[in-house]
Amino acid sequence: MKKDDVLVDEKFNKLVEYSSRSGKIDVRLYADYDVKRGLRDSGGKGVLTGLTEISDVVSFGYIDGERVPIDGELYFQGVNVEDLIRGEANRRFAFEEATYLLLFGKLPTRQQLREFIDLIGIYRELPETFVRDVIMKAPSSNMMNTLQKCVLTMYSYDQNPEDISIHNILKQSLQLIAQFPLYSVYGYHAYRHYHLNKSLIIRNPKPELSTAENILRLLRKDGQYTELEAKVLDVALVLHAEHGGGNNSTFTTHVVSSTGTDTYSAVAASLGSLKGPKHGGANLKVQEMFKDIKAHVTNWRDETMIESYLQRILRKEAFDRAGLIYGMGHAVYTESDPRAVILKEYARKLSEEKGLEEEFNLYERVERIAGDCLMSGRRLLKPVCANVDFYSGFVYSMLGLPEELFTPIFAISRISGWSAHRIEEIVNAGKIIRPAYKYVGHHVPYLDLDERESAYAEEEENKEK
Repeated sequence: MKKDDVLVDEKFNKLVEYSSRSGKIDVRLYADYDVKRGLRDSGGKGVLTGLTEISDVVSFGYIDGERVPIDGELYFQGVNVEDLIRGEANRRFAFEEATYLLLFGKLPTRQQLREFIDLIGIYRELPETFVRDVIMKAPSSNMMNTLQKCVLTMYSYDQNPEDISIHNILKQSLQLIAQFPLYSVYGYHAYRHYHLNKSLIIRNPKPELSTAENILRLLRKDGQYTELEAKVLDVALVLHAEHGGGNNSTFTTHVVSSTGTDTYSAVAASLGSLKGPKHGGANLKVQEMFKDIKAHVTNWRDETMIESYLQRILRKEAFDRAGLIYGMGHAVYTESDPRAVILKEYARKLSEEKGLEEEFNLYERVERIAGDCLMSGRRLLKPVCANVDFYSGFVYSMLGLPEELFTPIFAISRISGWSAHRIEEIVNAGKIIRPAYKYVGHHVPYLDLDERESAYAEEEENKEK
């Protein structure tokens, strides 16, 4: 390293020290000023910040006027998601129907659904040379950044990007919903080619295929997939399409849309939120945890051995030493997360097709034992259920999806919910969302430049005393 580089590093490290010290706030002040940190109350429940008709998350019911926990339920525009997935026996895929429901408030007729699927197929076509000029240039190792780049670049291809009429927003939204799978899969192929020196395969989507089918067809070298594989991926897309409006990325959609900005900027902001490991990357953490469990629990059927290792994880003696069993617990659901219940059922079916029943049984045992460990160890009065992330990573792995696409699959699904919430925000013409922050610093006098060095030195001396 050159001498100049060392000096630059030393100076920069000093700035890091100043920045870290300047931004530190006494956590006791949050209680003093009754600030709901993370927009959550003392029980972890989200603070009410808006109204929506798009989806509803239900975790409590009433018996004789008393509030009691119940098995979780999720509704899209008033329709139970479980009913939506199970639907008619002769309908193979549900994601497009769920998207229609979220955007337009009612279930489509057979003709409306057919026309909507045809429209999505037409909108899947990317602008000419977009793959070469955008996706293949400077490919990222993180597909969420690739998604953001593609979305923001689409602004340049739009003749009316700033128009926020419902007519234009809906058109932009449908294009993004249709094209997200292409951005993600093509971006992954570009990454493999340029970063991992793998063969480059770019296959065009088929407009007559569902979103789930096109993802598998575009991703796989031979373009082949089983009917069950496509069905399971379709179910996963439906379950991730929307979740109550209070999650971080959907709230971001509302916040940014409330400023009156364009669709591409709003969606790029939501993608930035979803990329965070505390939000969209949770199933990856579950996968890492299970790799660790498999490495240390030699007998997957020995429940005593499993419990012992989970206790070590909770005591911060094993895995990442964070004391967390990932995929367990939810801020809203208590008895059960309906998404996890449904996905678990399909995970079982897929494990039977793939010959991975023993691995599925391990997941099931860990789910049950971890719930008991968490309740007894933390003396909780309400049950701890598995959330959707517990099984989603396992499902994606069985489908042969690379981990680089786990969070983008979430985005491919959630763009439907974001689009519905963006339209809801614009239709209601609300005020710009502007929360308040309480200033807890101190007012200080301005010092002339020549006075500052001696004043700061004296300040440091007083701190040491």
